[in-house]
Amino acid sequence: MRILIVDDEPAVHESYELCFPARPGTLDAMATELFGEPASNGTIEVPTERRHCLQGLEAVAAVEQARADGMPFAVAFIDIRMPPGIDGRETARRIRAIDPDIHLVIVTGYSDFSPAEIGKVAGPADKIFYIAKPFEVSEIQQMALALCRRWDNDRELSAARALLAEKVATLEEKSAELEANESRAMHLAMHDALTDAPNRAAFLRGLTERGRQGTPFVTAMLDLDRFKLVNDTLGHLAGDQLIREVCATIQSHVPEGAMVARLGGDEFGIFFDAEDAETAVSVCDRIVTACASTFNVLGHAVRCGASCGLVTSQPGGERDPTDLLRQADMALNEAKRSGRNTVRVFDVSMDEGIRVRREIEAGLSRAIARNELSLAYQPIVGRGQLDIVGFEALVRWNTPERGAISPAIFIPLAEESHLIHELGDWILDHALAELQHWPGQYVSVNFSPIQFRRSHFVGHVMDSVRRAGVEPHRVQIEITETAIFDDAEHAAQTLCELRKLGFRIALDDFGTGYSSLYNIRKFALDCLKIDRSFIDGMGRERESAAIVHSIIHLGRALGLGVIAEGVETESQAQALRVAGASHLQGYLFSKPVPAAEARDLVTRKFLSLSGGNAAAPSLVAAARH
Repeated sequence: MRILIVDDEPAVHESYELCFPARPGTLDAMATELFGEPASNGTIEVPTERRHCLQGLEAVAAVEQARADGMPFAVAFIDIRMPPGIDGRETARRIRAIDPDIHLVIVTGYSDFSPAEIGKVAGPADKIFYIAKPFEVSEIQQMALALCRRWDNDRELSAARALLAEKVATLEEKSAELEANESRAMHLAMHDALTDAPNRAAFLRGLTERGRQGTPFVTAMLDLDRFKLVNDTLGHLAGDQLIREVCATIQSHVPEGAMVARLGGDEFGIFFDAEDAETAVSVCDRIVTACASTFNVLGHAVRCGASCGLVTSQPGGERDPTDLLRQADMALNEAKRSGRNTVRVFDVSMDEGIRVRREIEAGLSRAIARNELSLAYQPIVGRGQLDIVGFEALVRWNTPERGAISPAIFIPLAEESHLIHELGDWILDHALAELQHWPGQYVSVNFSPIQFRRSHFVGHVMDSVRRAGVEPHRVQIEITETAIFDDAEHAAQTLCELRKLGFRIALDDFGTGYSSLYNIRKFALDCLKIDRSFIDGMGRERESAAIVHSIIHLGRALGLGVIAEGVETESQAQALRVAGASHLQGYLFSKPVPAAEARDLVTRKFLSLSGGNAAAPSLVAAARH
């Protein structure tokens, strides 16, 4: 480290030199006293160079040269009175202007200036110090040592701060880049690539937020009339350009604060504030009129038209975005049926189904809670002696108001309304309870894809089985290909866990979904269930018969059982048994029956074509070959 000494008396310079001995031992003890511990190598660095100047201007030049050489001074000891040149105060001021990091020590017996005056021009206060003449050696030593150490620490701290500032700047740059990318990604996710208008997801989100407000608003759907003709005659590029032109036209004719979204194809969604249906119709009429004009598309004059359906939402009325879109779509369909290029307002007569749907949902929830459902059991028989190996449990719902409601109606509603978990639990619990009345057959229970994706699905099923006191191998879990195709990795893990616990796994409706050899090999399955549509078509279509034979041969090659559903005729049963189907199920053997009748069936050794005590001779004979 370097020290600058400025004084006009040579004798004083000699005194300074006495303060810095050649051996550092004195400074070692002093450093320990000052800093509490010795240096890491056991010695303290003595200032390696001391520059002596007799006048202030010489000192200023030395500081300037030191900065230029990259070897600045750590401390400057400055006398105040140095005739005939500049005084110590001016010297300190100029040095400070050149080097803001240097520590200044004013060493004088008498000063024409107060410390405050000197500090005002040569500060800051924490970098200017005072020693009175005559000074003690220890004073200079301690001051030099402490300020050199502090100067060195300040430089290290400054370098660390600079590095930290650089890292912070880099981090801020990366953060800004990340935010920009995230913003672009969000924009792409919520906007239509063709028109840059909000897409369906953004529209539903905006409609949800608008629905939470308590004021009236309108939801409208609009699509172009005969748009397909433009694509077919002028090409898709022309169709895309027309979509962009129409979108801009709609945006320019909606009220302030409205949202216009492209929902897909030539379909647009709009919502805006309106007090009543009359105002809403007026706005939509204006939009439809604007769209019913001639557009210049890639050099072609294209005459366009549009139809629009709308639904109004008053305080306390319907505000579910999905239902609003469905109602607007029904009104749009009515507009198209009415001759196109017109506007129609939704009314309840267009959606009797929504009212019925809600009634069924509410009734189903009550039926589950009150135990008003029932199960029917359809036997699954072996291909040999037609012995009953198991039953498929099928839920039934008979209401006082509407009579029997088909599972094809209430199960999809249960899935949409998330009642499927309650319904599925009810079915499983009651099927397991009935299973205990059978001597050894298994029960086959259908599970919805929504149930299958339920968190802790395996544990939930296993808990139900344990409560019922049933062995897992007597339970067959039926799932569709949709359930496992949506998330193949998760499905494979879930099925593997079920198989390890002993459950049977059947792939239902095989051949109607995403069938592939890869799926069958990847997933832990016990059997395939051929969809009834192929069985029904066997006698009429060569393709259906070929598909059935292929599935049976595939199952047998992979060591899987094959259950043929929907067997209704003896010829179907004969063909299936000859082809090698391992099990049969259908009305030919028995329709789904109540629990009491199922108990009676399991006491019989065989089923006949009509549910009798012995199998038909022709089938028995065929089974022996």
